[in-house]
Amino acid sequence: MTDHQNNEDSQYDLYLQEIEGIDDYWGPTFRAIYDNDQHVKFRDKLEQRIKHHDKDIERLCNVYYQGFIESIRELLEVRTQAKILNGQVSTLDTHLHQAAKNISKSGTELLQARKVQSNIAVVIAQLNLCLPVLTSYSKLKKQIAEKRYYPALKTLEELEHLHLPHVANYRFSSQLKESIPKIRDSIERASMSDLKDFLENIRKFSPKIGEVAMKHTSEQLASDPTVIGRKKKRVAPQPSGDGPGQFSEEDLSAQELIDFSPIYRSLHISTVLNTRSTFETYYRAERTKQARLVLQPPTNMHECEESYRAYIHAVLGFFILEDHVLNTGNGLITRAFLDEMWTMALSKIVSALQTHSAYCTDATLILRIKDLIMLFCTTLRNYGYSVKPLWELVRELRDHYTEVLMQRWVQVFREILSKEDFQLFQVDDHEEYENILSSFPLDEDLPDDIVFPYKFPFSGMVPKVYQQVKEFIYACLKFSEDLNLSQVEVDEMIRKSMNLLLTRTFSGCLSSTFRSPHINLQEIIQIIIDTGFLEEATVYLDQFISNITGEESRGVSTGVVQGQPAMFRVAREDAVRQICEKLKQKLNEFYELESYDWLLVEPQGHASSYISDLIAFLQTTFHSFTNLPPEVAQVACKSACAHIASSMLELLMNDEIKQISMGALNQINLDLLQCELFAASEPVKGLQEDVLLSYFTKLRETLDLFTSWDWPTYFHDYGQETSKYKQVNPDTAIVLLEKLREGDKKTMFTVLKKSERDKKKLLETVLKQLRQLTQIPPSK
Repeated sequence: MTDHQNNEDSQYDLYLQEIEGIDDYWGPTFRAIYDNDQHVKFRDKLEQRIKHHDKDIERLCNVYYQGFIESIRELLEVRTQAKILNGQVSTLDTHLHQAAKNISKSGTELLQARKVQSNIAVVIAQLNLCLPVLTSYSKLKKQIAEKRYYPALKTLEELEHLHLPHVANYRFSSQLKESIPKIRDSIERASMSDLKDFLENIRKFSPKIGEVAMKHTSEQLASDPTVIGRKKKRVAPQPSGDGPGQFSEEDLSAQELIDFSPIYRSLHISTVLNTRSTFETYYRAERTKQARLVLQPPTNMHECEESYRAYIHAVLGFFILEDHVLNTGNGLITRAFLDEMWTMALSKIVSALQTHSAYCTDATLILRIKDLIMLFCTTLRNYGYSVKPLWELVRELRDHYTEVLMQRWVQVFREILSKEDFQLFQVDDHEEYENILSSFPLDEDLPDDIVFPYKFPFSGMVPKVYQQVKEFIYACLKFSEDLNLSQVEVDEMIRKSMNLLLTRTFSGCLSSTFRSPHINLQEIIQIIIDTGFLEEATVYLDQFISNITGEESRGVSTGVVQGQPAMFRVAREDAVRQICEKLKQKLNEFYELESYDWLLVEPQGHASSYISDLIAFLQTTFHSFTNLPPEVAQVACKSACAHIASSMLELLMNDEIKQISMGALNQINLDLLQCELFAASEPVKGLQEDVLLSYFTKLRETLDLFTSWDWPTYFHDYGQETSKYKQVNPDTAIVLLEKLREGDKKTMFTVLKKSERDKKKLLETVLKQLRQLTQIPPSK
């Protein structure tokens, strides 16, 4: 128990020592006291220690109190002396301050003046170093503001390498150094911006450049006496509008209308900045893009001349500017680059003009387009560009122009043909007579004593068509003007075009007229006669062309009039077909009037009335064929005879006719005899003997076989070339025999007659043999 009490006391002493030994941090000690739950006892212990210290303090105070009192007395005496001394020192200090105040003021002023003087000298020295920098920088800013970029770059280079190294210690020097690349970039951007503006400006101004250049070329050509065949008015059609100053720069060349300084400045700047290659690449790429835009034609360029002119002016202006840049741009573009771009452009130009001119159907517009292209070619050639494909285009345009003219003359010819009555042209007095002879060269002998009214052997169509052909020749000649073609080439072109006009265009119009349902047979005949006169007149057209071109006449064996008898061959063939069709239609009208009694006992003894009328019609018609070409009349006559024979045979074979008597066959035989007499009478000249009769041979053999009842001979010679009835088909004979058999069934009493029974038996025998023949080939 005693040991434990001692341990606690020693522990409390340790705590007290820690508290007394440490002045500022007692936390761990108090935590330990409270953690051991000793705070009550420790407090008691602490109070005991406090009391102990109080007793020590009291004891010490009692020991030193007397000395303390003496020290206080000495201090009080010292304080009195100190106050006296302080008063003396203050008085002395006041006197000293008063005495040194003026001296101090003068010294301060002198020192300040020395410092200012020194600073001024330093500033002057430094300003002398900075002044060129600031002057150059100010000059640089002014040059940039005035867009004088090339001098600005020179100033910037001088500032960077000459002046800035002398002021390297100043902060503004480093700032300037840092800003120099930015200034260069800004100059480069500004220069490129000016270049873009320049490119945009020349893109908009290119059409004006091309217009002025073509105007100058036109004036040079108009005033050049060495140009053969050049008209004084050979100028491009001028744009509409006559306002003042339309060509305010007439005396300037195309290049002088544009200020090229931006591109030269940009080129110099890029050279200084070592970006020339980039600049060249950019310029070429941009101009290539602009070229593609310029080469795109307007959508409806073929509709008006203004669109063609705007397109050609824009293209021409573009390449004139590029040619100028090539010659003055110090290598900005090369000849190879320009040639490559021109080659690309040329193909697009030709394609665009080909495409749009193909849609053009106005001959006058095509002529003006030709003039534009010719002037375009001449101007380009003056600048050294190759234009051969454009010349080829002009030749193609010439063919298209001819086609357009032919389309126009199609309407002209159709109008003439539609208004013509195709009657012989009649004149009532000598003046009209002379007018016709002057408008159409009639190549035949005319009577000396003309009695009016007088009828020419052709219709009014002939002189009208002849004059229109001459007008066509004049129109063709207009295109060849200014093409610098030889007389031979012009002559061949006009002859070829006229030949096409007559053989294709006019012949096509004639064919359409022939197929018209409103034209009759006599009108067709007159048209054929008229074409003969036109064919004869081609000799005079040939001479007319020779007089215009200066070439010798080709005659009837060469050139346009080669093979003239066949000039309207196609139209004549159509006419012959129409004549044949008209004849067949008329013949069918006669056949509609036939009224055979198919059960006739005895024939009338003469031809049927419709056959007589038909023969009379044919005789009158073929008599009107006298002035036709012989081959036309011959073909028509052959066609008529063949149609008559086939129609009569079709009557016999008609399925609607069930019964035929021998009397009816004999009547048809009489009609056939009348037709054969007509065929043998040579209704048209030039036919070989028996040619027309051959068309009636089949019907003749058939009727002879039945009227003579010569069946033994038929069966004996069947299939042989020498057979008397070789064209009689067994099937045809069977049909007719069956109709005869039906026709014999008149009364029920006929079968009681022996002769009738024998005849019927014979008929059945013949039918049986004919049916056997149909089962085997005729040659066996």
